[in-house]
Amino acid sequence: MPPRSLKTAGLIAEARDSSHRVSAMYDLDALEFAVLPVRCTANGLNEGRALPERGGLDEVRALPERGGLDEVRALLDTSGLGMDEDIDCFVVAHDGRQLAGCAGIAGNTIKCVAVAADYRGDNLSARLVGEVENLAIRQGHFHLFLYTRPSNIALFKGCGFYPLAQWDQVAVLMENTPVGITRYCRALALQRHPGARIGGIVMNANPFTLGHAYLAEQAAAVCDWVHIFVVREDVSLFSYAERLEMVRQGVAHLSHVTVHPGSDYLISRATFPGYFLRDTQLIGQTYSAIDLLIFRRYIAPALGITHRFVGTEPYCPVTEQYNRDMRVWLEEPGRSVSPPVSVVEIPRKCQSSGWAISASEVRALLKDRQMSHIREIVPPCTFAFLTSHHRSECA
Repeated sequence: MPPRSLKTAGLIAEARDSSHRVSAMYDLDALEFAVLPVRCTANGLNEGRALPERGGLDEVRALPERGGLDEVRALLDTSGLGMDEDIDCFVVAHDGRQLAGCAGIAGNTIKCVAVAADYRGDNLSARLVGEVENLAIRQGHFHLFLYTRPSNIALFKGCGFYPLAQWDQVAVLMENTPVGITRYCRALALQRHPGARIGGIVMNANPFTLGHAYLAEQAAAVCDWVHIFVVREDVSLFSYAERLEMVRQGVAHLSHVTVHPGSDYLISRATFPGYFLRDTQLIGQTYSAIDLLIFRRYIAPALGITHRFVGTEPYCPVTEQYNRDMRVWLEEPGRSVSPPVSVVEIPRKCQSSGWAISASEVRALLKDRQMSHIREIVPPCTFAFLTSHHRSECA
């Protein structure tokens, strides 16, 4: 059971029932809304340079009476929230010198929404969400997501968001369309293949190794068809486009395998928001729950996936825990209304030295320019890619 002291996203005060609402003592229309650009440095988040002209909201200037990102941090802290390091910018609302509220955007995910205590009760949170949503759209992000506590579902529905996956009273993932996941599953279903045993694999492939190839081959040997998904976020050494191409080439010899482009519904641990949970262990548990519930409830039924294949993890405790979580969220009957998905752990392919092959080792070897060793643990297509696209590392 989740701890009772759990702090979550910034609409906590707004989501309480009317008997607990604070009477608004300010004029919502008189508040000044502006954009605070953010950039990430080695020391964390700092105020950034001016963003390109978007129209609408003004950029926040370095005015003496305003504390910029420091006052945003302070407001988030008093709201029981942290600040994720991937935030692009905030929409902030000021009442004179007082920061009344803020809402952040990171790519296509709204996060770090908070309202000062004196300004709760007059729908300021909804206004902030609307402003940051418009800002995201002007930046080219039309499909938006947010994570919050389930007690806030009704309020966010009023902002045009719809629940996708929920873990008890800990967290819920919502998106700004009622048909997004339906359309995605309908598109997936077009690539469905008949068979009693249909496999699924999700990989980052950073880069694609002989270990990844071995996992795909083992799954293909016992399945009527195998669907491979490549995580889309560009937070790896190799870009998403590069990783997708390496996977496609690496499994091209397997006749009954489909490689699917990544999607927003395959959640990356690297970009999963942790600001509203703070507890590192709880962040990991929540990531696993939401990610695997989406796979079981939507992706697996669309393609008829009956088995999820994964390699054993001898080195990384986080990944090892995720493998254990798969058995809970995919196999246990009571975790979802959708049919269980059997988890199959394949022993990792090892090098001649006995060490398991890993993508992290390839990256380390690439940095040290040990190409002869890399050649032993990646397929020819990956090696050709590394030598042609990363000559500076290989020289």
